[in-house]
Amino acid sequence: MRASEFAEFRAFVAIAERQSFVRAAAFLEVTPSALSQSMRQLETRLDVRLLHRTTRSVSLTQAGQQLLDHLRPVLEGLEHAADAVNDFRETPTGTVRLTAPRVATELLLAPRLAEFRLAYPHIVLDISVEDKTIDLVKGRFDAGIRQGELLAQDMIATSIGPQRRFVCVASKAYITRHGMPHTPLDLQKHECIRIKRPSTELKLPWVFMDKGQPLDITVEGHLIVDDAGLALAAALNGAGIAALAEDYVSPYLQSGRLQEVLPDFASTRAGFYLYYSSRRHMTAALQALITFLRVG
Repeated sequence: MRASEFAEFRAFVAIAERQSFVRAAAFLEVTPSALSQSMRQLETRLDVRLLHRTTRSVSLTQAGQQLLDHLRPVLEGLEHAADAVNDFRETPTGTVRLTAPRVATELLLAPRLAEFRLAYPHIVLDISVEDKTIDLVKGRFDAGIRQGELLAQDMIATSIGPQRRFVCVASKAYITRHGMPHTPLDLQKHECIRIKRPSTELKLPWVFMDKGQPLDITVEGHLIVDDAGLALAAALNGAGIAALAEDYVSPYLQSGRLQEVLPDFASTRAGFYLYYSSRRHMTAALQALITFLRVG
């Protein structure tokens, strides 16, 4: 196989898995126009249409799906062959593709990226910030970061952060207008900023601890979001009461821009975990990242 043919196949897989020329081009570090040219050349050479293209989406034809099914194990085999050689190096090298929610990247990854770069100068971290749960195998990610309670049972997981205390917060302006709730049930009379789980669109009840026992409260409000950052911004601007992790809102509590609501009823949940599929080969670079981030 010529190098140009391999590059075309690799480009096709990147587009098919990301369903986007723009995202695939960013991953391959080429321009979208160059990627489009590669796909035209591949389809011309094979004399078959592989992709359905519109201005907003990219999807596979039947022939494209069959080609993808054949190419995936081939490309993964090449990656594993390179990783096997990598195991003999004194210093791990290679690329670790990681998916993580924005809050985890801000709290856990960003503060330690420079330290990791110094410890492992030959490892490339390719991080995709995505709040929705991603299929690691389909997306060709080596690992992901998620809160412990959201992990699938078939994943291997390593704790990389402490348990997280979740608190209700509101701005001083909101409390002045609507009063301070004194029990979780009082929240049913307030404007609550609800967060839906991105993977299921499910709006979850708020969980409190009352005398050592969990207490679930169904709250209402006119704002529903799937992003913690938007919920935080809304609370800062007086739109209502938000339930967020204390480590995320701590700077605003310290500055006085937010006030904690119902502090005696706050609950604690699992912290963040780095997880990976048991079906994937463990590379030296991924093992280095796990060791670096592992708690304890």
